[in-house]
Amino acid sequence: MKYTSRKKALLILADGTIFHGKAVGDKEGTAFGEVCFNTGMTGYQEIFTDPSYFGQLMVMTNAHIGNYGAHSDEVESDTVKIAGLICKNFSYEYSRPDADMGLEEFLDKSDLFAISDVDTRALVSYIRDNGAMNAVISTDVGNVEALKSKLAEVPSMEGLELASRVSAKEAYYYGDENAGYRISALDIGIKKNILRNLAKRDAYIKVFPYNTSFEKMAEWNPDAYFISNGPGDPEPLTEAIATAKEIIKTDKPLFGICLGHQVIALANGVSTYKMHNGHRGINHPILNLLTGKGEITSQNHGFAINREETEKNPDLEITHVHLNDQTVAGIRMKNKDVFSVQYHPEASPGPHDADYLFDQFFEVIKKKSQQAV
Repeated sequence: MKYTSRKKALLILADGTIFHGKAVGDKEGTAFGEVCFNTGMTGYQEIFTDPSYFGQLMVMTNAHIGNYGAHSDEVESDTVKIAGLICKNFSYEYSRPDADMGLEEFLDKSDLFAISDVDTRALVSYIRDNGAMNAVISTDVGNVEALKSKLAEVPSMEGLELASRVSAKEAYYYGDENAGYRISALDIGIKKNILRNLAKRDAYIKVFPYNTSFEKMAEWNPDAYFISNGPGDPEPLTEAIATAKEIIKTDKPLFGICLGHQVIALANGVSTYKMHNGHRGINHPILNLLTGKGEITSQNHGFAINREETEKNPDLEITHVHLNDQTVAGIRMKNKDVFSVQYHPEASPGPHDADYLFDQFFEVIKKKSQQAV
């Protein structure tokens, strides 16, 4: 649908900076959250439904968003998880023959407010220089001071626990119950494509809510454990950290991705910190220190683990580093079958350079299972 007249809208950053645009469609609305940007050229639907983005206003750097519509299979959770969308050009028409609907209809189903016609190049440049911060998008352009007052009350992402907002409320199963291996997965914001990657490697997965105790996860007698990606600050996840500590004691394999990586680090006494700007996109360069090979990876995180503390920890080894800023991108325990990465080997969207990590996980699981026979 084309709109001949759309309502004026604005974006106000926490420091008072204002960018102007227009509402997508014929809507009025207001949305608050931490503003961040993703540099991916494709995969907008997967990005919008990624639980790791919960509570964030998403700036898409690609000039055209919505041009290939939406497809029911291209989701990472059941609903849109971003707090709002900011883009340059929003495409109301789409050209992909097998799309189920336009992006506007897809966003409408989740009642998501979006604005377009924003100078996203200038906005992203500003965020890069000044850091991720809270913001508001709104069509209430005549009440700037009132919006600023409400924005000042929005809590910072630092110290904010969000896993409980996106985690499953009850445990559930994924995959073939006759599969060769059983994995207990702690859901602190898990993406569907992670489950697909585990299941296609002959695993039956039981997915547990974010605050599940180790004892409850162990009752299922799994061959291995997994801790997922997710949103928010990792340090408030005291229950997940405690569960990770107990998993590590079992000597069973443990794999963590993104927020799960941070939880494993915290379980080993390594602190985390909020980054000036997170890593969000599908072209981030990683160096695998174990092989010497480079990897192009999909990333989505605003926190990282302390490198100096990791290097000093006698139980940990850094396995991967981010080549843009030398932040820790992967670790493993020296005397345990425990490893984790700060990026997304399931890459939905993104390149598949790192999907070998799932194979590596299952190699360890198979070896452990053979030793137990």
